[in-house]
Amino acid sequence: MSKIAIVTDSSCDLPNELVEKFNITVVPLRINFSHGEYRDGIDISSDEVADQLKTEVPKTSMPSPEDIEQTFIQLRDAGYTHCIALTISSNMSGTYNTFRIIAEDFEGMKVEVVDTKGLSWVLGLIVLEAARMIQDKFDFQDILNAMDEIKEKVKGFFVIDTLEYLREGGRIGRVTASLGTMLNLKPVITVAPDGRFVSYGMGRGKKQGVKKMLVPIMEQLESARSSIAIFHSKAEAEAEALKEKFKDLENVCDLYISSISPTLLVHAGPGILGIAISTFRKEDQ
Repeated sequence: MSKIAIVTDSSCDLPNELVEKFNITVVPLRINFSHGEYRDGIDISSDEVADQLKTEVPKTSMPSPEDIEQTFIQLRDAGYTHCIALTISSNMSGTYNTFRIIAEDFEGMKVEVVDTKGLSWVLGLIVLEAARMIQDKFDFQDILNAMDEIKEKVKGFFVIDTLEYLREGGRIGRVTASLGTMLNLKPVITVAPDGRFVSYGMGRGKKQGVKKMLVPIMEQLESARSSIAIFHSKAEAEAEALKEKFKDLENVCDLYISSISPTLLVHAGPGILGIAISTFRKEDQ
C-alpha cells in the first residue's frame, strides 16, 4: 500500500498548525545577511528579518541540496513510498531545479517535483489542496493529474506599502520608485501564470490599493466556494480587518491568516497586505 508525503519549501507561508494538521514537510530557504546565513523559520523569523531590513536588505537563496536529500531520506526511512514536492516558482528561485535534480537520482521512494509557479499563500493553498487529497485517499497519480487544475484555480494579490524594495531588487527603476513614492502610489501585484510578479494595478494610497485587490477576489467568491488566505508583514490590524470582511461570507469555506515568510518580505518589504484564493474543490472535499 502506498504512503504519500507532501514536501514544500518555507516560502509557502503555512503556519505551523496547518503544517502539523496535514503532515506537511517544509524545507527551509536560506536568508543571507553580511553577518551570516540563516534558515528561514528555524534560525530567524519573519519579524526578525523585517527589523533588520532597516539596516540591510539580505539575499534569499534556495535550500541546500543536502537539506533536500536528507528530507527525502528521512521520509523514505519513515515508510513513505511516494513523495510530491511542491516548490516556489522556478522564475523566482532555483529551488525547483535543485529538487528535480535530486529527485531524479533518489532511490527507494518515488518523488515527483511540481513547479507551482507561485509563492507565499499561492504556493500554500496549492500545498493544502494536495494534502487534502492525500487525506481523502486519492492515489498518487490522481493528485499529480489534478495539479494543473489546482494551480489554475489558485490566485493571489498583494498591496505593497513601499516601492523601495522592488527598486532594490531591480524590478522597477529608480525614477519610477521615486515618482511612485511622491504620488503615494501603492502597487497591487499578482503572480502571472508563468510564475513572475506582474502589476495588477495601482492605488492612490493603501486603502485604494486594497479596494482594487479585493475586486478579483470578490468576483471569484460570487461564483464558487473558496478557501481564502490573508497574509501580511507588520500589518496585523489591516489583516484582521480583512478577516472580518470575509468571515461570514457564505462561499468562504476556509479562512486563514498569517504573516509572510522572509522570501516575499525581502522582495517587497514590510507593510505588505495580500489575499490568496482557491476555488478548487473535489466532489468529496
